[in-house]
Amino acid sequence: MLRGLTTVSFFADDVSAARDWYTELLGIEPYFVRPVEGPPAYIEFRLGDYQHEFGIVDRRFAPHGRSDQAGGAVIYWHVDDVEAAFERLLSLGATVHDKPVERGPGFVTASVVDPFGNILGVMYNEHYLEIFGTRPTESI
Repeated sequence: MLRGLTTVSFFADDVSAARDWYTELLGIEPYFVRPVEGPPAYIEFRLGDYQHEFGIVDRRFAPHGRSDQAGGAVIYWHVDDVEAAFERLLSLGATVHDKPVERGPGFVTASVVDPFGNILGVMYNEHYLEIFGTRPTESI
């Protein structure tokens, strides 16, 4: 039924400011911007080993309206060093949502609230690395 992560959507009142913040965090520019001219209503990055889509949508288009509190699902992105990723996020202006916690051998999680009110989770997950290690290599 569920075949894989396609797009994670975050919301922001100021998509341009969110683009700048995430460009600084990720070290890449979004590959897709809508509209092309004028302030963007939607931007999208491709991230990580599987090039998952990470979109930022103008909050006007949020399906459930605006909330003044961060909430909802926490989506965790695998990182090799949770402490370092957590500290970098804080240094860029995110605030603590959940400090780094070892959830069991091989599993450490943390989360922050980005400057736009979205929860961003980071996780060291040994299962992710096991699955990633079983990917077939591409022929050149």
